[in-house]
Amino acid sequence: MSSSVRVDHRWLASICTAFGALSLIVVHPALPLGWDELVYASRFTPFGPETPFSAPRTRGVPALIAPVAAVGDSVVLLRCYLTVVASLALYLGYLPWLRAIRRRRVVPVAAALYGSVWIALFYAGAAMPNHYVAMGLTGAVGCLVRGTGPEAPRARTYVAAAAALGGATLMRPNDTVWPTAVLLAAALCARIKGELSGTQAVRSAVAVTGGVVLGVLPWAVEARLRFGGVLERVHAAGEIQGGMGPRLSLGTLRQHAAALDGPLLCRPCDGATVEWSSAGWWLLIPPMIALGVHAARRDGRTALAVLPTLAAAAVAVPYLFFMDYAAPRFLLPSYALLAPVAALGVGGAVRWACGVRRLWVLAPLAGAVALLHLVLQLHQLELHSGIQAAARQDWQRMERVLRAHGVRPPCVLAGNSSAIPVAHTAGCRTAPAGRPHALVLRRTALPAWAAGAGWQLHPVPGTYNPGWHVAVPPRRVTPYPLTAAPAPAPARTPGGRAAVADSGPPGRPAPRW
Repeated sequence: MSSSVRVDHRWLASICTAFGALSLIVVHPALPLGWDELVYASRFTPFGPETPFSAPRTRGVPALIAPVAAVGDSVVLLRCYLTVVASLALYLGYLPWLRAIRRRRVVPVAAALYGSVWIALFYAGAAMPNHYVAMGLTGAVGCLVRGTGPEAPRARTYVAAAAALGGATLMRPNDTVWPTAVLLAAALCARIKGELSGTQAVRSAVAVTGGVVLGVLPWAVEARLRFGGVLERVHAAGEIQGGMGPRLSLGTLRQHAAALDGPLLCRPCDGATVEWSSAGWWLLIPPMIALGVHAARRDGRTALAVLPTLAAAAVAVPYLFFMDYAAPRFLLPSYALLAPVAALGVGGAVRWACGVRRLWVLAPLAGAVALLHLVLQLHQLELHSGIQAAARQDWQRMERVLRAHGVRPPCVLAGNSSAIPVAHTAGCRTAPAGRPHALVLRRTALPAWAAGAGWQLHPVPGTYNPGWHVAVPPRRVTPYPLTAAPAPAPARTPGGRAAVADSGPPGRPAPRW
């Protein structure tokens, strides 16, 4: 290992450590588990009762949290553990790029670019798959993009690429399908051009396909055991997701831009507006990528920039143009893959400024942009962590009202989509069919059958998001008085939308990829 690589290695480790520390400082580790996190954590007895595990979900996150979730119910311990693992994943994801990119400081800058985005910092301590998909894809591309001759990957590098792809696929198979196709096509094109030997091309193809197959195998086995087959599970997942298809407009792209300062799940995004103080950094991505491609071409290594850019596009396009809802975390793999290319562009700009003796102009300008970016990202991180901390307390408030009106385990709840986390909090089950013991509703009238049976609607006092009610059958018990400290007024995002917990909207299933 050369001295410059060793220095960059230390810088990379320092940035990953700072990433974890900053996440724990701003996002309090006592933040209650979100809806998706409850589903994953409830696979283990300490976090029970179990909540429904629908077709789109995979076993990657339960496997990730098993060492902690299987032995205790401490949310603080779980979040600290996940933050350490997320920091390690960030390190491993960009580690292969130290040998792939010969320019000094480029890889640490890439890790800093990705790690400074508020979405990555927020989900560092979360039991969610997106960050690990991002690091798996980034690591795999870094392993396979090294080139030919002395820089060609060794056998162990192909094994590392397969392991990285396997981990990403285990977490979220649909995010690895198209990047896998890009990697296979790149190996074929390089072989045709003579840039790869036959052995190298075969090894690349085996590493890519083998990693994906190993990652998807648990999902396929579960599809056969629980859903009757792979196609049946895909169909069931599509129904829950609301279907995917081409949408020949920029509407979803606009939703993703708006979601950068909106709820963690923007479904629906009716009336969403783009707040450029939060989404303006998107405008910096295209010129930085263009500079990165130019810098790679000057070094005679165009694939070093083109391959991760194509892989990033392969992840982003289905979310941007084939779905009718948005979530900021969906694009984390694309940001991670684009970061090395953007860092190449930054390095190229610095070299140009040094060559024309204009570094004294570029350095203050770049420093000011970086500082402004970091301040805005930390503001968003603090804003959303505070929103989620307050909004997720509504589930406890609804539990208190349910208990006040005699609804205690064993019990069955129904209502809108938030019935799932409320039921878990109250120790109940959700009812896909039949008559439940209580309903959880928000700004919705009683169903006709409940109104006809004389069910009573009771408001939930002090909720962060107003309008929650629970409905119970008449004369179930004599309720006792309920008191609750008022919650703070619902914060609004910079775009002016009321914030909600990381869950689906009332009356409509939330996406579960």
